[in-house]
Amino acid sequence: MRKLLCLVLAAGAITSAPAAQERINQDVYWKIRQEATANSKILQTVHMLTDLYGSRLTGSPSLKASGEWVIQQMQAWGVRNGTLEPWDFAAAYGRTGWTNDRLSAHIVSPVKDALVVEALAWTPGTNGPVRAQAIRVTLPQRATRESLAAELEKLRESVRGKVVLVGEPLRIPVSFNPPVRRLEEAALLNQVNNTTQPAIPQQNQQAPQNPQNPPNQPTQQNPPQPATPRQLTNNELQRQFNEFLVSAGAVVRVNDARREHGQIRAFGAGSAANGGTVLLPTVVMRNEDYGRIWRPLADGRPVELEFDITNTTYPEGATAYNVSIEIPGTDKADEVVMLGGHLDSWHAATGATDNAIGCAVTMEAVRILSAIGVRPRRTIRLVLWSGEEQGLFGSQAYVREHFGTFEEPKPAYSKFAGYVNIDTGTGLVRTMSVFGPAAAGTVLTEALAPLRDLGVLGATTTTSRASGSSDHSSFNAAGLPGINVNQDPIEYDTHTWHSNLDTYERIVEEDVKKAAIVIASAVYHLSMRDQQLPRFTKEAMPRRQPTPQQQQAPAPVQPAAPAPTGVLK
Repeated sequence: MRKLLCLVLAAGAITSAPAAQERINQDVYWKIRQEATANSKILQTVHMLTDLYGSRLTGSPSLKASGEWVIQQMQAWGVRNGTLEPWDFAAAYGRTGWTNDRLSAHIVSPVKDALVVEALAWTPGTNGPVRAQAIRVTLPQRATRESLAAELEKLRESVRGKVVLVGEPLRIPVSFNPPVRRLEEAALLNQVNNTTQPAIPQQNQQAPQNPQNPPNQPTQQNPPQPATPRQLTNNELQRQFNEFLVSAGAVVRVNDARREHGQIRAFGAGSAANGGTVLLPTVVMRNEDYGRIWRPLADGRPVELEFDITNTTYPEGATAYNVSIEIPGTDKADEVVMLGGHLDSWHAATGATDNAIGCAVTMEAVRILSAIGVRPRRTIRLVLWSGEEQGLFGSQAYVREHFGTFEEPKPAYSKFAGYVNIDTGTGLVRTMSVFGPAAAGTVLTEALAPLRDLGVLGATTTTSRASGSSDHSSFNAAGLPGINVNQDPIEYDTHTWHSNLDTYERIVEEDVKKAAIVIASAVYHLSMRDQQLPRFTKEAMPRRQPTPQQQQAPAPVQPAAPAPTGVLK
């Protein structure tokens, strides 16, 4: 899932470390450091989740198998009460299980070479090797259903039996500026200390002024305009085009990856509800290979390609699973502090930084607490989510089932004491952001103050109940204190996020060891406080916002390259 650093700050969220108000158990904090440093299991865990169980597309056998392995491994570490909790993936996303089992692509004429491609999830295979001439097609940016159908009909015979390259290759200039890998502490402190102005409450917002009709003057009535044909959305355009390709007898669709240095981000065909039905074998090709094929075609030279794609669907993948494991509490055992990240990944690589490492860090945090023999007052529950990449479906289902919402709470709603989420790669933990009042940020800042030497600076607060970015927001949307971990970027947005480069080799060992210390310490502290993490009062609770599904936001469908309006080649 796309991760955005979007902080709505409470006054005084981070300054210098405040005078300690929280009773910090320094002895336990020190034991956590010792265990994490001397006996870390993080790299072995990442190795298993990536090299043995990656990729872990929601609904796939490898995702379920990875969840079963997590429970077995945690049991071996002495942490029991592990379960797989089912939820309905097919109902949420309109898909079942899918894997790409074999994929080869070659240019066979006018030269011979291997091509680098990834299959688009939930598309079919080729039923054996297929060899065909390539053809270029550039779609209009704006079209009605009727105008697009008329233009496509002109191409019907030319695409029959062809491999169709969709959209001009993106020209990516050489960059002379290296990407940022570490966040400068001074800049980060400046960022989090510059609080934003609170949004105007919706009920007090005024409609935007029409400059041609100033306030206190009568509004001019414009004459009615003739109705214009509705333009297709991109999802609608892509769906109509894909249906055309199938009906016209094309054999393979090829999209440009549109990224530098061989990166490919191959998402999924999406759900039928948002135009994602794709019935043609579809691949995403690295930009360098895509351009190499496009340019000879533009010269008028024929190019012949060969593909062999084997994809498998799994009906049992209609049910997906979240992984849940607990350290039981003592005198406040009916209250729960949670931590976790999403176990599912996209399929172009093994899902190391997104998000096997977040799972490994939170598993390690629970292992550490178990190994040093803590007896938390509140139950500590580790949950690893599925369906995050398709729209937070696993965590949303979990929150609905276990807690409800502020407006419609279930009995456990009042017993919830916070969820810590990590999902932005391999970098150092720098801050945390919690949904709640300023007092919640103060609690976390004080709990993190003894860990300043590890690079963590404190906590901020947010009032947003929007569902997005990662699984903590499923809790925020329900009015519960979700806590998101902000990390150094390293290569996350620039190289590994959802790409074919997201592998074990991209993990920074020292960073993730420190992350486990920070998260184990914070979770332990929240489990031991006399009071739960402060929440918004009934009067201060922000208004609930629609989920992306309620807003009918599109799922991540691999887009075709943009082109000049109205051009078909």
